[in-house]
Amino acid sequence: MIPKETEANILRLYEAEKWRVGTIAKQLGIHRDTVKRVLAQAGGVEVSKLQRQSMVDPYIPFINSTLEKYPRLRASRLHQMVKERGYTGGEDHFRHMVAQLRPKPSAEAFLRLRTLPGEQAQVDWAHFGRITVGNAVHMLTAFVMVLSWSRRIFCRFYLNMRMENFLRGHVCAFDAFGGIPRILLYDNLKSVVLERDGAAIRLNPKILDFAAHYRFEVRPVAVARGNEKGRVERAIRYARDSFFGGREYVDLDDLNLQAQAWCTGLSSQRPCPEDRTLTVGQALEVERPRLLRPPPNPYNTHERVEVTVGKTPYVRFEGNDYSVPHTRVRRSLTVVASLTEVRLLDGLTVVAEHRRCFSTGDVIEEKAHIAALVAQKQQARRHRGMDRLRRAVPVTEQLLCRLAERGDNIGSAVSMLLRLLDRHGASELTQAVDEALEHDNPHPQAVRLILDRRLRERNLPPPVAVELPDDPRVRDLVVKPQTLSDYDYDYTSTEDDNDES
Repeated sequence: MIPKETEANILRLYEAEKWRVGTIAKQLGIHRDTVKRVLAQAGGVEVSKLQRQSMVDPYIPFINSTLEKYPRLRASRLHQMVKERGYTGGEDHFRHMVAQLRPKPSAEAFLRLRTLPGEQAQVDWAHFGRITVGNAVHMLTAFVMVLSWSRRIFCRFYLNMRMENFLRGHVCAFDAFGGIPRILLYDNLKSVVLERDGAAIRLNPKILDFAAHYRFEVRPVAVARGNEKGRVERAIRYARDSFFGGREYVDLDDLNLQAQAWCTGLSSQRPCPEDRTLTVGQALEVERPRLLRPPPNPYNTHERVEVTVGKTPYVRFEGNDYSVPHTRVRRSLTVVASLTEVRLLDGLTVVAEHRRCFSTGDVIEEKAHIAALVAQKQQARRHRGMDRLRRAVPVTEQLLCRLAERGDNIGSAVSMLLRLLDRHGASELTQAVDEALEHDNPHPQAVRLILDRRLRERNLPPPVAVELPDDPRVRDLVVKPQTLSDYDYDYTSTEDDNDES
């Protein structure tokens, strides 16, 4: 409504000053339709005179009759049709006129849906942008469930919309409500509806198994009928405006703690639409005895994934590597993951337990797994060295046995004997070991001293260590010395034979 003074001013400017409608609207700062309405209500002024003539006017009967037959016909097609009939105007103005002439669908009326306490709840997912965890960027989603009678809201944030998180949201909501509604309304998301053809619906077996465990009815709403679950739609909008807008949080756990405080605090203090004398929190106390009691054993919502261990003792799960005992390499294991823990099973045996990591590219190790592998590798290295010594210098086996009887360190002895073998050769080492055993001094240091003395007695320089490639095929290669007697040549007998000839 506009003041009476403004109406009088409009009539004066139009009748006495002969101003146009647009000029009056611009000068008085009001909409031109308001000016037309005041002039039409004043009487004596025809509405048709207030409207400017348009190039489309001669074609309006044709446009009306065409839209009556084809209500959804595009304005671009209508423009082509009227151009063929002589219209020379532009397309932009024509589109505006068609939008005004197009028949509007009649508004649909809805009945107010009422439910009994404890009878029904509505469930849906909602997107809330993205969240960074470590060096990974995840989709931030909210699981929202609303009790239809008390309007109590449950909101929990997750990093994805997988079935496991969908079921976890249900379990947490049932705990927060203190019971289970008899009917749960869902949209046609894949976690609930796998296939739908009219009234024929094929539900997800996982949600059916979950519903059987908690004894509630799964009820999908009709396609494109958001009004049937309007309570949860409004709850999501309310959570965006009242809770999430401008919210600061450290991580996902902090956000969920704040959401829990909001659900039990501010959102529960608003009036209950079903009974204005009660708050939502008070209405929940009235509704709670009508809810179904939860079963004693909660439903298993852990993720289960089959994985294969390669040559290294790690398994890959969600972009991160988790260690396993080295005895489990080249085997298939099962990952059982909760929101906080990752367990690795070989059949029914738990072989590893780790904290769950939601970053990507991280390596989560158990120190005992790596230490056992390192010890096993060191033991293998020592055995390979002993085998090489036994094949090149068999007498070293006796020396090592004597060392073991005395309680000396076998590993360091093997390492020193291998260095002496590389530096002096198998023949010299064999003679030195024999001499050390003969003098009852079975120690690598004694063997080294004997080798050095033998070099000095022959006035030979110390041997130069030869750097061999780090390849076991080269380092473990044993070259057996061959006797040269077959190659000796008796020059004396040859000269005698020549003289006789």
